[in-house]
Amino acid sequence: MSVLLIFIHVIVCVALIMIVLLQTGKGADMGAAFGGGSSQSLFGSTGASTFLSKATTVAAIVFMLTSLALAYMSSNRTGKSIMTNTPAPVSAPATSESKTDAAQDAPQPAAPSQPQPESAPKK
Repeated sequence: MSVLLIFIHVIVCVALIMIVLLQTGKGADMGAAFGGGSSQSLFGSTGASTFLSKATTVAAIVFMLTSLALAYMSSNRTGKSIMTNTPAPVSAPATSESKTDAAQDAPQPAAPSQPQPESAPKK
C-alpha cells in the first residue's frame, strides 16, 4: 500500500511542478490591480480561471493528502524489525578486583641503573 502511495505522491509532485512552470506570470496584470481599465470585468482583474489553475488546485490537494497519508503511515508503522529480537549487549561494570588485575598485568617500570644509597641505621 505504501509503495503505491509513494508512487502516486512522486507522480503528483512532478505534475505539480510542471503545471506551475507552464502557467504565465501575473506581473503583467499589476496595472489592473491599481485601477486599470480591465479591473471592471466580470471575473475581476485575473479573469476566468483557466484549466492550468484548476489543475494546480487539484494537484496541490492530492499532494497534500498523499503527504498526510504517508506521514500517518510512517508514524504508525507496526512492521517487524530484525532488531527487536536481538538482546542489547551487556557490559560488566568495572569492579575493584578487575582493576587490581589490570594493574598487575601492566608493565612494571625498569629498575634504576644506579644503586640507591642505603639509609642510615636507626638508633
